[in-house]
Amino acid sequence: MNNASRQNAPLLEVNGLSVEYGLKGHALRAIDGVSFALGTGEAVALVGESGSGKTTTAMAIAGLLSPNARVSEGEVRYCGERLPIDNDAAMRPHRWSETSVVFQGAMNALNPVHRIVKQIAEPCMLKLGMSRGEATARARELLELVGIPADRGAAYPHELSGGMRQRVMIAMALACRPSIIIGDEPTTALDVITQAQILKLLGELRSQLNLALMLITHDLSVVAERCDRMMIMYSGRIVEDGTVAEIFARPRHPYTRLLIESIPNPANGKKMIRPIPGDPPNLVNRPTGCAFHPRCPSAMPVCTREVPSLERFELGHVACHLHRASQEEKVAAHA
Repeated sequence: MNNASRQNAPLLEVNGLSVEYGLKGHALRAIDGVSFALGTGEAVALVGESGSGKTTTAMAIAGLLSPNARVSEGEVRYCGERLPIDNDAAMRPHRWSETSVVFQGAMNALNPVHRIVKQIAEPCMLKLGMSRGEATARARELLELVGIPADRGAAYPHELSGGMRQRVMIAMALACRPSIIIGDEPTTALDVITQAQILKLLGELRSQLNLALMLITHDLSVVAERCDRMMIMYSGRIVEDGTVAEIFARPRHPYTRLLIESIPNPANGKKMIRPIPGDPPNLVNRPTGCAFHPRCPSAMPVCTREVPSLERFELGHVACHLHRASQEEKVAAHA
């Protein structure tokens, strides 16, 4: 790819990505043909119930899939160049330098026997070729950047609060100056006030450093406040993709609408919370056609037979036969 094409390419492109897990002789397709793009400085949320494929999508992009998982189809491109996400050794130069991850369990992700400053400095030496002194100075700067006094770098992980450990994880993610940060439910297990502080910090760093942010979350209030765009995932597929404002105002997929209706609204105490009926599909025996049809209040006969494709509308995409039927009716009415 020439320099002009590379400059015009999105920061990150995911094209037809599929991931399978090997389990008891079965090849379970957890991600099925996922495609999207992420622009410089953009904040995108991946939303959906547990098991919908959010974390698997993120780990595949970062080349961090578990040993029993493999990329069966598709590709990921960074600035137009294909990433070797299916080759651990070839992917190492790209991790943390281009894309980094803030994991949800900081206590599990940090090494309990090393001081914080050493853990932040290590990737700076390995990836950026810094001396130990330079890397230590960089680590102390990063601690200050995320709101931790530099002298706390001498602490071990167990000597810090949950919120401070999560700030350390963010500092580590920033160590090698990546363009993309993936937040895998980074505020899970934190109290509400600390959650707000961490999310505010991510927003400030995104603006200050022009970072692209991919946020995996169950919390739609976080999406509304912190993200530009949201992608709704169900059974390993993206069923709706659009701006946060558009999707909250006019959700087109029945699953998206039910997700929004299932959360309380403090501004409307009389609003009834509607739970989504049924359970997410079993990957061993995924429903035919649209995977959501057994739970969908608007299901039609075609939904049981055909998998809807992700089709473009004014400000996004939706994969739903109901949306297609509505568009066809509009076209017929104008004819």
